[in-house]
Amino acid sequence: MNVIINGKQETIHLDSPTVAILLSTYALDGKAVIVERNGETVSKTELDTTPIANGDRIEIVHFVGGG
Repeated sequence: MNVIINGKQETIHLDSPTVAILLSTYALDGKAVIVERNGETVSKTELDTTPIANGDRIEIVHFVGGG
């Protein structure tokens, strides 16, 4: 399936993909991230149940500490 992740077209090969599975694929599960799917913010409680479909636009913002 083809999706756009952070503005870049990606082909992903996942069975029944959800936002949580996608985050795991990118080693971002458990990290402090904000995810948007098609312009709508996905809450942390919905990561496991929010499906990803062909053509979806996913934005992942993760935080980096520093000082």
